[in-house]
Amino acid sequence: MSPFAFATATEILFGRGQASAAPDRVAALGQSVLLVHGASPARSADLRAQLEARGCRVSGFAVADEPDMALIEAGVGAAREAGAGVVVAMGGGSVIDAGKAIAALVPALRPMLDHLEVVGQGLPLDRAPLPFVAMPTTAGTGAEVTRNAVIGVPAHRRKVSLRDARMLPRLAIVDPALTDVCPRRITLASGLDAITQVIEPYVSTRANPMTDALCRDAIPRGLAAIRRLMRAEDPGARDEMAWVSLCGGMALANAGLGGVHGLAGPLGGLTGAPHGAICGALLPHVLMANRREAVDPTRLDQVGRWIGTAFGAEDATLDRAAGMLADWSREAGLPRLSEMGIGAEAQGLAADAAASSSSMKANPAPLSPDTLRAVMRAAG
Repeated sequence: MSPFAFATATEILFGRGQASAAPDRVAALGQSVLLVHGASPARSADLRAQLEARGCRVSGFAVADEPDMALIEAGVGAAREAGAGVVVAMGGGSVIDAGKAIAALVPALRPMLDHLEVVGQGLPLDRAPLPFVAMPTTAGTGAEVTRNAVIGVPAHRRKVSLRDARMLPRLAIVDPALTDVCPRRITLASGLDAITQVIEPYVSTRANPMTDALCRDAIPRGLAAIRRLMRAEDPGARDEMAWVSLCGGMALANAGLGGVHGLAGPLGGLTGAPHGAICGALLPHVLMANRREAVDPTRLDQVGRWIGTAFGAEDATLDRAAGMLADWSREAGLPRLSEMGIGAEAQGLAADAAASSSSMKANPAPLSPDTLRAVMRAAG
C-alpha cells in the first residue's frame, strides 16, 4: 500500500440534534463572534440569541450570493472592526466558503490577491486563521471539511480558490435537521454536487484507501437518497445526503476532484450560474468522456454499475447509466447549461481555462479543450 496523508476538520459533530451543542462550543472558542449567515439573519437568530445569553458579543454578516472578492473584503473589515476572535458560518456552501475565507484573512498581512490561485500568487497564509466553526444548512459542497474557499474574481471572470491547510475548520457541526425542507431545486442541485464530489475523488489519480472507503460507501447512498428526496420530503434521506456531502468534502480535500469541477469553476465565473446545477448538468457527460479516454476504466465502470443499480439496471454500461442519470436529472427539474445562460462563448472560454484549474489536475484522463467543448454541448 502506498503511503498517503489525510486531513480534515479538527472535530466533526454529525447527527440530528448536534446543532444544540453550538452555543457552548463557540463560546468556548472566543467571546467576540462574527456570525456569517445567508441573506436573511432569521435562520441564525436563535444561535445568535443563545451566544449572547452566554456573554458573547455577536456581529452578523450577510452573504446573499456566491462570494466574490468585494464581499470577502467587506467581511474581513467587519470582523476586524468588531474585534472578532472566532468566526461561525451557518448556511449553504457559499456562506461557509465566505466565513472560511474571512476567518483566514482577518489576521493576514498580505492582500487577498497574493493568496489566490490562478489569478494571484497562490501564497500560503502568512498568519494562522481565526478559529472557524461551520454549520451547513444544505447538503452539497462539503465545505465544512475542506481547506479552501472558492471566491469570484469579476475582473478576471473566474472563480478561484483561497487555499491553505490551516483553513480546515476547528469544528464542523453537521446536523441534517438544518437541511430539512430545503427547497426542491436547491436540494436537487446541491445533492448532485455532493454526488459529484464523491465520484470525482473515487476516480481521481490521487485516490487513496481512506478516500476510497468514504466514496465507495457514499456514492450508492447518495444516488438512492437524492431519488427519494425528489419524490417526497424524507428525513432519513436528508440524513443520508448530509453524510454524503460530508464524505465528499473529506474526500475532495485529500484526493482532489476532476473534469466536472475543472469546468464548473470557469463557467460559474463567466456567467454567474449556480455551481451545483452546473456540476449536475456536466457530471454524466464528463463521466462518458473520461470512460472513452481513460487508460484503465475500472473505477469508471464501477461508478457506472452504482448509477445503473440506482436506476434498476445493475448491468448497465457507464454510457447507458450516465444517460439514465442525465435524463432523470432533467425530468427532476435540473436545467441544461443553455437554460442557465451558459452559451457557446462561455463554453469555449471555459474549455480553455479549465487547463489551469487545480481540479483538472486529478482527472483520470487527459481531456482536450475540444473534448471539453463537446462535453458542454452535450450538457447544453
